[in-house]
Amino acid sequence: MIGLINFGLGNLGSIVNCYEKLNIKIKILNNPSEIENVSHLILPGVGSFRVGMNNLKKFKWDLKIFKHVEKNKPLLGICLGMQLLFEKGEEDGNNTGLGLIKGKVSKIVDKSQKIPIVGWKGLQVIKEHRLLNKVRTSADFYFVHSYECKIENNFNLIAMSENFVACVASNNIFATQFHPEKSPPNGINILKNFADWDGLC
Repeated sequence: MIGLINFGLGNLGSIVNCYEKLNIKIKILNNPSEIENVSHLILPGVGSFRVGMNNLKKFKWDLKIFKHVEKNKPLLGICLGMQLLFEKGEEDGNNTGLGLIKGKVSKIVDKSQKIPIVGWKGLQVIKEHRLLNKVRTSADFYFVHSYECKIENNFNLIAMSENFVACVASNNIFATQFHPEKSPPNGINILKNFADWDGLC
């Protein structure tokens, strides 16, 4: 069973619809204790890093996420959900993240980019990963963000999009800056691969 965290900042409906079309069971989690009953966990997110972390900490979602990861169960972060996995975020001040991926999240300052970045962009796969099986390297994915993830260890880097990080991974954790649920058919392949993933690299 896949669990989808509802902490007030997620695009839940689109993700649920994708899995229902794939005939894969998914449940929206409204209470952190429900995490214990799922094999796979998705941390979605749209909005501010500060608000996201405040919501996770206020209701103790963070503690249950840590326990899920410690049990080597698969975790997928999407958009803000990917950013919250990092150690620090600079949006609306200096904020402490979940710290599951080493690095920080900073405002995009590339003057060649129109901020916020909104629209379809391709991926450049740096390292093969099971969640990218049957995903075309030239495929377009839907991005919406003004901040970018800056990783400390290149070991965690899976894919880039132009000059910013698009996918990261660490053991049983995988995350995307883009929205796979809004990026058919290749984004849907990622969601299906996640459902089939045992958490091993």
